[in-house]
Amino acid sequence: MPFLLQPCPKHPGQCDGSAGSLGFQESSDRRVVTDNLTGFAAAIEAVFPKAEIQNCIIHQLRNSSKYVSYKDLKALMADLKAVYAAVDEPTALDALDTFAERWDKKYPRISQSWRDNWPNLSTYFKYPQEVRRLIYTTNTIEGFNRQLRKVTKAKSVFPTDDSLLKMLYLAMIDITKKWTGRRQDWSMIHAQLAVFFADRMPE
Repeated sequence: MPFLLQPCPKHPGQCDGSAGSLGFQESSDRRVVTDNLTGFAAAIEAVFPKAEIQNCIIHQLRNSSKYVSYKDLKALMADLKAVYAAVDEPTALDALDTFAERWDKKYPRISQSWRDNWPNLSTYFKYPQEVRRLIYTTNTIEGFNRQLRKVTKAKSVFPTDDSLLKMLYLAMIDITKKWTGRRQDWSMIHAQLAVFFADRMPE
């Protein structure tokens, strides 16, 4: 599920995004977080050629650890953390080389997967740490979708499409009532984004 990340104009300090909102944006200059399902990146780039795509790091880690022996898991994940938590991209690439030297004989597909997906895994390295925490995973939108699924599961049959849409709309209103918090570091994040997007950020 792709997650379109953009500042919410009505609620500074919060963010909104969804796959459905992609079709209603006036600008093609967007940051999109995706779980890297086949075809997502190509579809996004076809509609928004200037979009920056960030593959979900959490999904990449899950895929990397899927077939790892339990006795190797802790050490292997620690070595991967040196990659995705690196201070910058060159450091991350050095850490990936180190990871490959240690683990390729036993798990050769892991480092290869990171290298194959690197263009979309490394996008967030251009941003400061505070911004990276906003865009490295799709967990936020997945949590939102999970809450919607709870509502639809409670009623398995809907007489019309409109009845389903109305229920989802009311559920979304209820869910977003809780989105009242403000990120403590939003002022810093806003200032950093203003450096990258000076022509688009409000004063």
